[in-house]
Amino acid sequence: MTNQKKVFRSRVSILLTTLTLAIYTLVSIPVIQDMTHIGIFVLGGTLFLLIFLFTGMRYIISGNKLYIKIWFIRTLSVNITDILWVRRSYNPLSSAAASLKRLRISLNKNAKYPFILISPAREQQFLEELKAINPNIVFNVPGKTGLLPVWDWDI
Repeated sequence: MTNQKKVFRSRVSILLTTLTLAIYTLVSIPVIQDMTHIGIFVLGGTLFLLIFLFTGMRYIISGNKLYIKIWFIRTLSVNITDILWVRRSYNPLSSAAASLKRLRISLNKNAKYPFILISPAREQQFLEELKAINPNIVFNVPGKTGLLPVWDWDI
């Protein structure tokens, strides 16, 4: 077990980003047409929050803990020894992931949450770090396979 801190940023999906910006734009049009000061202020704050969320997600492995942070705010910590298995998920539940191509990390019954959803950009290195700390984790994360090259695209 290593005490070195490893930082992994979240994968950012082009599809999810485009969809979010499209919805933001559609909602913004009536506010921009009215040109109210409070409306413009709310739009600016919302855009800042979206950028803040999409660009600041980090997963930090330090010791035997996995920390999930958004910029300087630590949102969650998990003992890596509590992880039972990791598998691929495209679950759209709200999570600290800027992509729909995610990892579902299932935790034992003593943990605060039954599972967490994350999407590290350097996924293979992330999984290797988890395995080095807890070799009992069961992994079910297939590589890129399929009939078409786009089969496993990051959504």
